[in-house]
Amino acid sequence: MIPIEVRRWGDRGPLVALLHGGPGAVGDLADLARALAAKFRVLEPLQRRSGETRLTVAQHVADLAAVLPGPVRLVGHSWGAMLGLSFATAHPELVESLCLVGCGTYDPAARALFQRTTQSRTSDTQRAELADLQRRLDAERDPAARYPLMARVGRVIGAIYGFELLPRDPADEPLRVDRGGQDETWPDVLRLQNEGIEPAAFSAIRASVRMLHGEHDPHPGPMIRDTLRRHIPALSYVAFPRCGHDPWRERHAREPFLRALEAWLTTGV
Repeated sequence: MIPIEVRRWGDRGPLVALLHGGPGAVGDLADLARALAAKFRVLEPLQRRSGETRLTVAQHVADLAAVLPGPVRLVGHSWGAMLGLSFATAHPELVESLCLVGCGTYDPAARALFQRTTQSRTSDTQRAELADLQRRLDAERDPAARYPLMARVGRVIGAIYGFELLPRDPADEPLRVDRGGQDETWPDVLRLQNEGIEPAAFSAIRASVRMLHGEHDPHPGPMIRDTLRRHIPALSYVAFPRCGHDPWRERHAREPFLRALEAWLTTGV
């Protein structure tokens, strides 16, 4: 099997690996990698797309283990934070520290609150746009034609999840979201939870773990933190006010978030 692609940023400082969300949001952390590249050697693994093999959490973990050159300081965003926990459980020797940004949910109560919060913030206009995009995605069979539709879905959802987002850099490449990868991977994430495997397995994690979470993120940070602390008692938590799901893209939180993340990656405090 061909190894996954890894983009590299920066040429000095500690080795950091960034895990994007989705599942399937391949390349979504390029702007964060660029922001960290002046102080760190940043690896941006591009998770395997659907089509080659059935995508599961175990497959994504194996893909990472095959390309990471040694112990790294790991940063995961959204589903990538969840993948980071799974990876640190399976390969503790490859993880120096783990930072969870906008981590996803681990129990039905947290998911239900996330869904209620998201629904309450979605306007009628946004609801109609998402329904129209879903109909077009269901009818479209050409993968290349689905990419711009998924990008539009991402922009609408990003506005719902965010507090006050900064404009995206026009130089950023268009995001080619792998809907198939999402549809294959996410049911396996839920299977591991429903079977009681995760988050219980996270008690094997040896690395220090910190959550950085926006207070406006619809993913309920305190509930997720408390669930994870049952298995990772030393997990630390930092919340950012006036901040949604993507802190480095938020007008009010970008600078304090980057300072906190850089301090954690440099010193672990």
